[in-house]
Amino acid sequence: MNGTRVLITGAAGQVGSHVAEQLLARGASILGVDNFTTGRREHLPETEDRFRFEEVSIVDGAAVDALVEDFKPDVVVHTAASYKDPDDWQSDASVNVVGSVNVIQAAKAHKVGRFIYFQTALCYGVSPVEQPITLSHAKNPGNSSYAISKTAAEDYLELSGLDYVTFRLANVIGPRNVSGPLPIFFSRLRDGKKCFVTEARRDFVYAGDLARTVVKAVGGTGSGAYHFSTGRDVAIKELYDAVVAGMKFNDYPEPDIRPLGPDDAQSILLDPSRTFEDFGEVEFTPMSEFIPKAIEYYREHGVLGEYTHLKVKD
Repeated sequence: MNGTRVLITGAAGQVGSHVAEQLLARGASILGVDNFTTGRREHLPETEDRFRFEEVSIVDGAAVDALVEDFKPDVVVHTAASYKDPDDWQSDASVNVVGSVNVIQAAKAHKVGRFIYFQTALCYGVSPVEQPITLSHAKNPGNSSYAISKTAAEDYLELSGLDYVTFRLANVIGPRNVSGPLPIFFSRLRDGKKCFVTEARRDFVYAGDLARTVVKAVGGTGSGAYHFSTGRDVAIKELYDAVVAGMKFNDYPEPDIRPLGPDDAQSILLDPSRTFEDFGEVEFTPMSEFIPKAIEYYREHGVLGEYTHLKVKD
């Protein structure tokens, strides 16, 4: 991987920053792009000689095109996305659709060799007809603005003719995670507030494990769509209990158990068999190892925000 030139959008976010670290460790040169809407400057490895950063929004098509033309990346890793507010359709459409199209078209115009994209499992809807969900399952993203916009961008990527890999994701969590139940549980427990959990089940994967697989894709492994998933779902309460254990409470703070909301899914479990066939077996880090690292991170940096893709936190 020495000498490979990689453009990473959303480089200050959870996934982008983990990918940047692992690529740098393997000798790649990186141009990172972020506008810090949800990313954090402290995630950037700016002391690295082979890392250059530009504070740019991908909505600025001229700026994106100029950066791609100047840097001449071999690979684009596109992690940037809008997801803070499910009612802010304009931002989701602007960033996730128009911004992604800007990156895709710049990659195509300047003959980038490979494009890596990240899609949400919500592209299959909140009532999938398969468990686990296979790659042949029809897309049905009408459950949220986030899913609609991320799926539209994936469709444009498929249309582009670029050599691409799409990772359709289970719940990616760990240090630097600013959305979903992990930071919400931590912040409420820290503040002495009661938490609630639903009967939903999810597949939680560590961002560092995803990054290792992305590095393989940057190196040429794979083609087309893949599920990044352990293939096993767990109850949301298991994540809650892991956070409680990591925070080392003397007395167990009992959560409220609530029924599923109308816009929530009982389970979204992805079939990872094609991923294992093409990328090899993935060694998944257990929650008991990465949740304490996430708690340490939140205690040092805070949680930034508490976002969900389907609805705003209570």
